[in-house]
Amino acid sequence: MTTPRKQEKDAGHARYTYRLRVSSTAGHTLLGEWDRCRWVWNQCVAASRDAHKAGEKCGPAILDKQLTRWRADNAWLRKSASVPQQQTIRDFATSRSKALKDIADRLPVKQRAGMPRFKKKALAAPSLNYTRRGFRLKDKRLHLAGGITLGVVWSRELPADPSSARVYRDALGHWYVSFVVPARTEPLPETGAVIGIDWGVREIATTTSDDHDLPHPEHGKSAAQKLARYQRMTARRKPPKGKPASKGYRKARRQAAKVHRKVAAQRQDTARKWAKKVVGEHDAIAVEDFRPRFLAKSTMARKAADAAISATKRALVEMGRKHSRDVHLVHPAHTTMDCGDCGARAKHRLPLSERTYTCTACGVSRPRDKNSARVMLLRAGLYPGGTEGVRPDRPQGGQAA
Repeated sequence: MTTPRKQEKDAGHARYTYRLRVSSTAGHTLLGEWDRCRWVWNQCVAASRDAHKAGEKCGPAILDKQLTRWRADNAWLRKSASVPQQQTIRDFATSRSKALKDIADRLPVKQRAGMPRFKKKALAAPSLNYTRRGFRLKDKRLHLAGGITLGVVWSRELPADPSSARVYRDALGHWYVSFVVPARTEPLPETGAVIGIDWGVREIATTTSDDHDLPHPEHGKSAAQKLARYQRMTARRKPPKGKPASKGYRKARRQAAKVHRKVAAQRQDTARKWAKKVVGEHDAIAVEDFRPRFLAKSTMARKAADAAISATKRALVEMGRKHSRDVHLVHPAHTTMDCGDCGARAKHRLPLSERTYTCTACGVSRPRDKNSARVMLLRAGLYPGGTEGVRPDRPQGGQAA
């Protein structure tokens, strides 16, 4: 697959990913760089745990000083550039800070980001991060610190000079490079229309417009039989502990990884095409800020995972930023209990088996998910006039950051 994957990093940056052509020599060198970075990561984990037991701090500045000592004491560590090793410390500090913040916010254990752990050679995927002083682009090739030269499949041009680059390998053994560049907006002409979106499992997205509903394509269900076959082959051929993997085992793992990648690409393609259609035909979008974490424990867990609601919502928000549309993230509490016309709230929560919402105040009756989509418009401060809604002026609701 040579088509780059573009993903918004934040309001000011975007990420462009390209396939790499890696020679056997360059691949061996990259794996050597990764082994050294993985060693640095594991040393950071050990130092952080020791500092925690002693009640001391272990920030990036302290780890940078330790890296200088590690490189002075180990000649094999000095064989590679210092840039990816320094960025490994930055990645470790970011992961640790997020975990500590979740603990300080007293989030439940299952909602916290896990503390950094040791990375095992057989399980951790190679990933090297470079700042601007650690790489350069010359003659359409990527030159990394340490004398590593890689060919890039330029399926499209970069819109600007990248500020950083991450080189990584996927489960199939393919190498990619991901560049971070300043985001470029492409405003679209105004249409005067608004739309409300409610997430679900039977349909991934139910909107106030019948033409923009997103049915469940069930990509994972279509590939389940083939995936189960390769997973059984992997289980049968799994080598004993301490023994090298056989050729048949590696082949079965590769086949299962190919199925996973194809399903992920199908979900991503479906989400982006739908998001582009919605963003292109509406000036303002009110979308439920739904986090389907609880669905992992329900009987709908497999179907909810196949729906990829989070990825679809992220694609919609990113597409809205790219085209300067107003995307309003609406809190999902009580959206199935409120009326989309008068705003009255029902006294009791509707069971999932009840698919029609009837308001006891104004008497309106409509499908449950359609009513929730209209509630999104009301909470975002948009007037849901007509099927898709026509806003009389600029919306005043909260805009997605």
